[in-house]
Amino acid sequence: MARSLNILRSTSTPLSLCSTKSQPIFSTLIPFPSNPITHTLRISHQPKRGFRAGIVAMAASGSLPKSEDEWRAILSPEQFRILRQKGTEFPGTGEYDKFFGEGVYHCAGCETPLYKSTTKFNSGCGWPAFFEGLPGAINRHPDPDGMRIEITCAACGGHLGHVFKGEGFPTPTNERHCVNSISLKFVSSNSSRD
Repeated sequence: MARSLNILRSTSTPLSLCSTKSQPIFSTLIPFPSNPITHTLRISHQPKRGFRAGIVAMAASGSLPKSEDEWRAILSPEQFRILRQKGTEFPGTGEYDKFFGEGVYHCAGCETPLYKSTTKFNSGCGWPAFFEGLPGAINRHPDPDGMRIEITCAACGGHLGHVFKGEGFPTPTNERHCVNSISLKFVSSNSSRD
């Protein structure tokens, strides 16, 4: 346990807070020494459960396969960390958290349309929240933490965030797609995509 704390404190990777309705989970992603390109070490602190560590694989390739070097060339370092290495941005810091313009949210990695602005709602969680994605645009996978369902872009496999069900929000689906702003690119309904 002390060793886990030292690793957590010594990393320059930002500490993130992901919360479920019941309790917060503090986690950080650290490059795994044996193969820092394809794996990361996730160290999480869960109240009453202590610290734990595990391997988190890189994002799946989806139907638009690119090498990790190709993704690094087209994404900013923060986009790469979140979209390809399954990171999380700090709550309340994302560009689209409190943004409610009319249009469509696209994947920041491959520009595939993901969410209509009419499905966005204010959940107060600190990340953009949507009650449903466009048909066939979002894939769901059990998260390595064993507690959540990860959502990814169906086209490129980029990490978007997580989906939560049954939280009681007054939405048609009773779901909350909790999405990192940096995983998205908003296209206004007033602009053309030439």
